[in-house]
Amino acid sequence: MAMLTLEQQQTLAFEHVRNALVHRLGRKASGAQWQQFEDRLKTHLPALLDNLQPLYGHRPDFLAQLDALIEMAWTGWSERPKEMKALDEAREKNPTWFQSEKVVGGVLYVDRFAGNLKNLQDQIPYFKELGLSYLHLMPPFKVPPGNSDGGYAVSSYRDVNPEIGTIEDLRALAKALRKEGISLVLDFIFNHTANDHPWAQAAVKGDPAYKDFYFLFPDRTQPDIYERTVREIFPDEHRGAFSQLPDGRWIWTTFHTFQWDLNYSNPAVFNAMAGEMLAIANLGAEILRLDAVAFVWKRPGTPCESLPEVHNLIRAFNALARIAAPSLLFKSEAIVHPAEVMSYISPEECQLSYNPLQMALQWNSLATREVNLLQQALEKWHHLPHDTAWVNYVRSHDDIGWTFADEDAAQFGINGYDHRKFLNRFYNNRFPGSFARGVPFQENPDTGDARVSGTFASLAGLEQGDPLAVQRMLLLFSTILSTGGLPLIYLGDEVGTLNDPSYLNSPDEADDSRWIHRPRRDVARYEQRNNPNTVPGQIFTGLRSMIIIRANTPAFAGGELIGYRAANPAVLGYTRSSAEQTVLVLANYSEFEQHCPAQVFQAMPDHPVRDLLTDRTYNLRHGVTLAPYGVLWLEIRAPESGAHA
Repeated sequence: MAMLTLEQQQTLAFEHVRNALVHRLGRKASGAQWQQFEDRLKTHLPALLDNLQPLYGHRPDFLAQLDALIEMAWTGWSERPKEMKALDEAREKNPTWFQSEKVVGGVLYVDRFAGNLKNLQDQIPYFKELGLSYLHLMPPFKVPPGNSDGGYAVSSYRDVNPEIGTIEDLRALAKALRKEGISLVLDFIFNHTANDHPWAQAAVKGDPAYKDFYFLFPDRTQPDIYERTVREIFPDEHRGAFSQLPDGRWIWTTFHTFQWDLNYSNPAVFNAMAGEMLAIANLGAEILRLDAVAFVWKRPGTPCESLPEVHNLIRAFNALARIAAPSLLFKSEAIVHPAEVMSYISPEECQLSYNPLQMALQWNSLATREVNLLQQALEKWHHLPHDTAWVNYVRSHDDIGWTFADEDAAQFGINGYDHRKFLNRFYNNRFPGSFARGVPFQENPDTGDARVSGTFASLAGLEQGDPLAVQRMLLLFSTILSTGGLPLIYLGDEVGTLNDPSYLNSPDEADDSRWIHRPRRDVARYEQRNNPNTVPGQIFTGLRSMIIIRANTPAFAGGELIGYRAANPAVLGYTRSSAEQTVLVLANYSEFEQHCPAQVFQAMPDHPVRDLLTDRTYNLRHGVTLAPYGVLWLEIRAPESGAHA
């Protein structure tokens, strides 16, 4: 028999899967709903196979697992709410909706911002007032009592934490948000489960169906082999990558002892998590944040981070989503080397990605008063594949780590290790003259490594009483709004919420300094938000004004950016363009006035240009002076005089 081509193999695989499914479903496999599913299956099954075969194709049960997976996809599609199917159709016509200049995101903990899901639904008018069209809820799912790593130890993906409501409350919130044009974002925590998850409990008891769901070993032989090449993530909590159970066995716990890593070398784990993914999508989630994405595949003799199989897994999940939840998008969370971060970003993998490098380097520029590393990052790492986007943020629920590449820093004569130590001292209030009031997170006594915790306001100097703190905050907000991508605001920052040290009084939180920057909603600050005579009002009205201006600036759509060297070490420069306009952004990362000389602007028009933020005009041929922490969004209307790097 002649060797089959790849296309013929895929056709045969499709026919096998289709026929097996039709045989099991009988009369259900007919009608418009079935035809839509079959069309999508035929389109996306090749990608699903291409990525599952390298992982599981050697197993004798591969086709049986594939059959089960496709039947699960059919179940997910047939149960998908009508309004979500309507969204699927709309998003297929506008697949880059998230690149719009009108899209702005917010992120919060339900209990800390509103108490519960029903109260959060009452806050929708506020979200619209701020200008949000994307809302990420920190994990609302059921968790173990006590410490749950801020919700990232999930006991059940089908139940909500009863302290904030029910699964029906979450479904109702998603529907209400969608009605107001706000996309719900939830986490897909797929690297691990809580130790009290039913799968975990079954595995410990030796249930044959679940015994290989986790990395469970009788002694230290295999853990010792793995730990030769993996790094410690939370050394304060436990050393190494494994934790010992009361019965003497060892379980893989990359992060916390109560978070057990899943074993994706078992295809049943992929299928089980795929079912959870589709259930979350059908709740009304439009975007899933892929938590701890770099860690999900393990192989001895490697760091067990960002292995090639990780990409196969994500692309397989993506292909499955295209079949059963077509509008669902993925957002990667990978706090690793910039090149590794970018490796997860593509239409076939993660359409969105956090931009940890830009986040970290904005803080670096504030500390050093130099933009060299930030300017370099925008010019070297900002460009992404078409139909994808960065998620740009000032800070998140997590700590701040200094993720710049040492080789990039070396180009400016900067020693990466020493510079990270400086930044940790500066932002943890251990450096003379620092305006920041952060606290250290996970200091490793062996390596000297550490990260930083703190709210935006406290890190920017507001807690210390620095009179320039508001300007620093608006500067960083302006950068995430104008660099290209989807800006994301940790709610509470928009009114200058300070560090909350009360976490030290909670036994479940006291050992995790990140709780200092997860304060409860400060009602008094929100009541002052529209009063420009107050600090919360100055921050909120300044940010809200920038959001409105951004929404009416076509040049800020998409993600394309061209660096613009301002001939001043403290001034960041770049241009953003559309068919109608070019905007030149200049940002002063210093507490002193900074001048950009006239020769920098020789390619610019010789007529006055308008600053979108203040409506003032500037003649660039005379040079430009920026106020301390000042920002200009200069509109360049003449197309023949577009900006040049």
